[in-house]
Amino acid sequence: MVTRGDDFDDFVRGSSTRLLRTAVLLTGDRAAAEDLVQEMYERVYVRWRRIHSAPEAYARKTLANLAANRWRSKGRKPEVALADRHDPATPDGTEGYAVRDELLTALQELPPRQRAVVVLRYYEDLTEAQTAEALGCSLGTVKSQTSRALDRLRLITEPAFLEGLR
Repeated sequence: MVTRGDDFDDFVRGSSTRLLRTAVLLTGDRAAAEDLVQEMYERVYVRWRRIHSAPEAYARKTLANLAANRWRSKGRKPEVALADRHDPATPDGTEGYAVRDELLTALQELPPRQRAVVVLRYYEDLTEAQTAEALGCSLGTVKSQTSRALDRLRLITEPAFLEGLR
């Protein structure tokens, strides 16, 4: 017999790396991201019976909301720790680090909602509708926040850097 714990454990094992990377993009700091993911899993577990058939959207929405709440409660932007951001799957010495660092630094300049939209749309590769569902907002909000975020990113990064995001 499969229990709530077994299903939840499978979900954690299958999603932890991906959701941690998303949280790092949302917070800009690995330690804060780990705390965020832990808190998100606590909330997912409590609501598991209601959401067990599709926990991904709830988990993403919870991550985005928890990150925004932390920024609001601290009254400032999160600090960026470049050393914690490198993806170990990318070999040392590649151009990928410079591009990733530029993107992550630029993401820190966005307001929480815009950052969440960009992370979900372009990192998680969600559609506009999926992003709206994950964030609990309208499709129009996703479109306007994406547009504003990309405009802002264009102002603070090299023009060629964002060509792939169009």
